[in-house]
Amino acid sequence: MEDWQLDFEWLRVRHLIQERFGKEGLPDLNAILYLIGIQELGYLPEKFTKEEKQDLMHVAICTLLEPEGYFEFRGRDADGWPHFEELRPVDVEGLKAQGELLKRCVVRYFEPMLKSEN
Repeated sequence: MEDWQLDFEWLRVRHLIQERFGKEGLPDLNAILYLIGIQELGYLPEKFTKEEKQDLMHVAICTLLEPEGYFEFRGRDADGWPHFEELRPVDVEGLKAQGELLKRCVVRYFEPMLKSEN
C-alpha cells in the first residue's frame, strides 16, 4: 500500500469510529488500539484498572501483528483474556515506521467494516 493510500484508508477508519461512537474529534491510534483491545476481549466490565487498560492495548497490538507473523494466539485465561506468544521481535525501527505498521494493520482489521460502509 502506498503512503497516500494508507493515509486515505487510515482517515476512513478514524471517521468510521467517530461516526459509530458519536464523539467529537477523530480518534488517534491509542484510542483505536484501546477499542480493538476491548473488541478482542469480548466483554466490557464496569471499569478497567490502569493495568488492564495497558493490557487491552497489548492485546490489540498482538492481534494486529499476528497476521504479520510476530505473534501467535495461544488461548484465553480463566478470566477470558487473550494470550499470545511472541514468535519474533518487531523488527521495525523508529516510532514513525512502527506507527505506520500499526496503521496498516488497523486498516486491515477494519477492512470488512469499511467495505460494508460502501
